[in-house]
Amino acid sequence: MNALPEAEDLLQPLVDELRARVTPASAMIGLYTGGAWLAERLHPMLGLREPLGLMDIAFYRDDYHKQGLKHDPKRTRIPFDVEGKDLLLVDDVLYTGRTVRAAMNELFDYGRPRSIALVVLADRGGRQLPICAQHCGARLEVAEGMRLRLKRAEGGRLSFELEHAA
Repeated sequence: MNALPEAEDLLQPLVDELRARVTPASAMIGLYTGGAWLAERLHPMLGLREPLGLMDIAFYRDDYHKQGLKHDPKRTRIPFDVEGKDLLLVDDVLYTGRTVRAAMNELFDYGRPRSIALVVLADRGGRQLPICAQHCGARLEVAEGMRLRLKRAEGGRLSFELEHAA
């Protein structure tokens, strides 16, 4: 695998690409944890009218019990009506597609958006479900057995890190 891109360098090109998609009906939802960090950066850069939504999809994952994930329903906060909205669903790294599937399942519990576009900072390949990102900062090849993670430093600076998968 080549060197990891600088996460910060991917933000402005992603915003430039998203600007063409933003309409008065656009709203953004970030997925905890890395997707929420990314959405917190992209939302003000895009000047969206609706407040930022944040979602904890742990309970909706198909591996919820196997992973021992903890679901805190208070963490999901969608402060707008999703009905008829053009949603920008933001996650940090797209891998198998299971997180995105879980997010869409939860979203439809809140209403029926007009559209959902997936925004990710990195697509590492390895899909297990037919899901793709409409907006992607970088496409990377990550070796099997490795995990690509988004990290956030004290000052909010984002960076990528590779680690061995558990």
